[in-house]
Amino acid sequence: MSVVGTIREGSTQAPTRHPIDWKNPEFYNEEACFKEMERIFDICHGCRRCVSLCGSFPVLFDLIDEGPTMELDGVPKEKYWDVVDQCYLCDMCYMSKCPYVPPHEWNLDFPHTMLRAKAIKFKQGGATFRDKFLSSTDALGSFAGIPIVTQTVNAVNGTAAMRSVMDSTLGVDKKAWIPSYAPKKFRSMEKARRADKMAAPVSVVDGERTPGKVAIFATCYVNYNEPGIGQDLVKILQHNNIPYVLAEKEACCGMPKLELGDLDSVAKLAEKNIPALAKLAKEGYAILTAIPSCTLMFKQELPLMFPDDADVQAVKKAMWDPFEYLIARNKDGLLKTDFQHGLGNVSYQVPCHSRVQNVGKKTEEMLKLVPDTAVNTVERCSGHSGTWGVKKEFHGMAMKIGKPVFKQMAAKAPDYVSSDCQLAGHHIMQGLAELGDSAGLSKAPQLAHPISLIRIAYGL
Repeated sequence: MSVVGTIREGSTQAPTRHPIDWKNPEFYNEEACFKEMERIFDICHGCRRCVSLCGSFPVLFDLIDEGPTMELDGVPKEKYWDVVDQCYLCDMCYMSKCPYVPPHEWNLDFPHTMLRAKAIKFKQGGATFRDKFLSSTDALGSFAGIPIVTQTVNAVNGTAAMRSVMDSTLGVDKKAWIPSYAPKKFRSMEKARRADKMAAPVSVVDGERTPGKVAIFATCYVNYNEPGIGQDLVKILQHNNIPYVLAEKEACCGMPKLELGDLDSVAKLAEKNIPALAKLAKEGYAILTAIPSCTLMFKQELPLMFPDDADVQAVKKAMWDPFEYLIARNKDGLLKTDFQHGLGNVSYQVPCHSRVQNVGKKTEEMLKLVPDTAVNTVERCSGHSGTWGVKKEFHGMAMKIGKPVFKQMAAKAPDYVSSDCQLAGHHIMQGLAELGDSAGLSKAPQLAHPISLIRIAYGL
């Protein structure tokens, strides 16, 4: 280690990311991975800046501090897996805390090293049926779209008896919130609506910053669980005379499989999604998704997995967070601000997967355009990330991580609780309910996705 390296503070330059070398057999070399973990963990031990982010760092530091030497050499290598299991790839350590990420010479990438370890574990058969089941969002989504089936599944899943069975057999914590399924899928509803109402074509008006037409990637959650979010996005686009289409074909973005370390499945999902999305990108569409994890998958993770794939890179360039797009549209002078209703007090949580896109607080900026609206913005992890927070062994930690957020969200007596990640929004609502009287709320707030709040503000 050079003298310069020991005295120079990091984070003086924008972090850069190396491609994920997942096709290289050496990527799955457990000994080499453990050696890299040892190097990184020792640096983390000497820094400890990330201790408040998630469970990985407290677990690591406790293993060190409670060991015989109080250094990393006193921690058995097999205990490294305890650190890996606590990581849900939020990326916040890399993007907001760590001073030693590239281009710093120490070249520390904690989350992608955890991803490598998860991929090794998956290859070795370490994933349980529960983990594979929960990450198969399209298979789970098969419950959606058939009214009698969804009614039955939702009713059964809501009973204490079934939650106890799920707890004991699947390892899904009986106290964790789990989503219900919609009787009609967003994609089916939207296709039927467009066929029924053949509206006159809307002219494409490009702005200096924005393409004038939008393609919607619905996402599993919007398609199967809360199609109203997608419908509200459509209403906002229509109100602003922005022509839009749905992606012709769509499968899961792959984030749940990535978090599991199942990189081959991520690649198979990309094979389904990228051709249709690349076609739209080349035709000049801005591609929008209403769930930040899906946006991030196409903006960051897939481009790092497939750095030489021109279609993947084209999709990356065309992918927008919806509020990133709407605020840019506003700066182009092409967004209507004829809001009809104030929103009162809104407690808004910025999800981790929004923050690491490095687009700024665009949702907050949009909400503040609405008159008679006060926004209490909380920039901290809610504790829930995809399938991680519902697992029996992690749900308690998810609630512990989220507790400061729950308190901050309650502090301004909100009329609405909102997060770009609707899963985080539900997790926060559960946290507020568990705080009970200590939250100091005189009335229960409503949960609404920011897209739905803007639709309400427009009076649509």
